[in-house]
Amino acid sequence: MSREAELWSLVGERLDRLAARDGETRFWLRDDDAVGPTPRLDALLAMAAAAGAPLALAVIPAGAKSALAARLAPLSGVAVLPHGFAHRNHAPANEKKTELGDHRPTELVLAELAAGHARLAGFPHYAPLLVPPWNRIGPGVAAGLAALGFRGLSLYGDRRRNPAAPGLRQVNTHFDPVDWRGGGGFVGRERALEMLGKRLGQLLSGEHDPAEPTGILSHHLAQDAATFIFLGDLLRYLAKRSDCRFLFVDELLAGSSFGQ
Repeated sequence: MSREAELWSLVGERLDRLAARDGETRFWLRDDDAVGPTPRLDALLAMAAAAGAPLALAVIPAGAKSALAARLAPLSGVAVLPHGFAHRNHAPANEKKTELGDHRPTELVLAELAAGHARLAGFPHYAPLLVPPWNRIGPGVAAGLAALGFRGLSLYGDRRRNPAAPGLRQVNTHFDPVDWRGGGGFVGRERALEMLGKRLGQLLSGEHDPAEPTGILSHHLAQDAATFIFLGDLLRYLAKRSDCRFLFVDELLAGSSFGQ
């Protein structure tokens, strides 16, 4: 048996154990950085539709084109999320990139987010679930989101380790197969399966919040063909399992689906 086959088997075994304990394993699919319709977006939409996976599309409000709204309008199973405001870094050169950090006056950052929220509210399938660029947000900014009308916040990693956002549901992503440190290509099929297997193991052990659905993260404008192929294989694999379910954004935001 090849190493890849062994890892698929490990993923399946851990999904079996989660199903035996919890009844099902829940996933959701988030894609970042959308601004307009492109062939890559079409490929993503087709991939998600083929697996029956609802898509949460994080759109940059300042750059969002009306053509994107027109492209998404007739589709079901797609939600539009606000992806910061302009996806512009405001952190000092010696710090990690952040648009929504506490480097600027909180009132200014919140005013930008309010403007982006208002702009995207006219898009079809809009959901007020904020996705900060680079998955980072300052505690002061996070504390002011509920007053602007946001209902959720999505970062990366186990939500118990992220800044609190009072009054909001935090629904994070946990699995990203892009090799950002290595230049933006694919991490490779074996490494990707190791990452997913680790996430499932952390759910089994309780190291990660077992009530939080596993978020799969994609970047249609940045990822290469190998990443697209693997994600398509993964989505189809999960869709074929009766003990795995992809959630719509309204389910993620529902108060009764999992803990705060």
